[in-house]
Amino acid sequence: MTENTGGTGEVETGGRAAATRKGVHDRLDGIGPVQPSTFRPGRTLSLRVEAVRQLRRRRTQVAALLLLVLPPVIAIAFSLSSDDPSTAGSDGGGRQNSALYGLATAGGANFALFTEFAAGSFLLTVLIALFCGDTVASDAGWASLRYLLVIPVRRSHLLRQKLFIGLASSAIALILLPVWAYVVGGLFFGWGPAQSPLGGEFTNGETLQRLAIVVGYTLIQSLVIAGFAFLLSVVTDAPLGAVGGATMLVILSNILDAISALDPYRQYLPTHYQFAWLDALGPNVVWEDMARGAGISLIYSSVLFGFAWWWFGRKDVVS
Repeated sequence: MTENTGGTGEVETGGRAAATRKGVHDRLDGIGPVQPSTFRPGRTLSLRVEAVRQLRRRRTQVAALLLLVLPPVIAIAFSLSSDDPSTAGSDGGGRQNSALYGLATAGGANFALFTEFAAGSFLLTVLIALFCGDTVASDAGWASLRYLLVIPVRRSHLLRQKLFIGLASSAIALILLPVWAYVVGGLFFGWGPAQSPLGGEFTNGETLQRLAIVVGYTLIQSLVIAGFAFLLSVVTDAPLGAVGGATMLVILSNILDAISALDPYRQYLPTHYQFAWLDALGPNVVWEDMARGAGISLIYSSVLFGFAWWWFGRKDVVS
């Protein structure tokens, strides 16, 4: 039933005030203007959110498990072996590999150096390519990348957050392996100071200093792999393509570097100075090759990261 209340012009329906009553509009006017919410692009896709996503991924958990298992497995293999590493020849692994292998059981520091050398040529390469190559391509493959940009998240902000977490994960892996190998080697073979492959012995302070140089140089060298993997991650929607492409780059560079006929051009290959940290294991640290390797790595990585930013800024993420 509809009832007219008189001269006020107000209408009630079923005992309730209609939504068009003048008094309702008066109360709305009394609320005042609605303040628009301020959008803060920097508060979208925080580092904490991206870090949690990284930690919850199965590949991250498998990589961490692999890094934790590898040093004990190597130490157990040395303990069960009937061969004396110090008498090992240079067949197969080369002179440097043989020297590090021969001193692997001399103590925790030497065991860490051997583990770093053994894992650096392939395992660490795959892990870096995995952390930096899967980061954007996985979202594109899951069709969630477009929704992140609709939130809206600025493209440069998205790349910065994902690259930071990818590099941080790679750095943690590169630091975790030698530190954990040092602990495992100390438990198995003692905590004595490191012995140089070129002869002589370091003090405990020199041992920690040389290990820090090795880890620091490895971090700089890893930027080339990270840059190429990250570039492929924004170019392709297939995470395995980005990871595999970065790994193949390292393999191809190592193959070309083994061809002496390419001198002097092979010194510009990204992996030519990959193991220049061996120069830090002599009586005196030789910086020349490490300086060249660090410079080449920084140049390559700067170009690759810059091109990734340029490409993603113009990429169609809707199709």
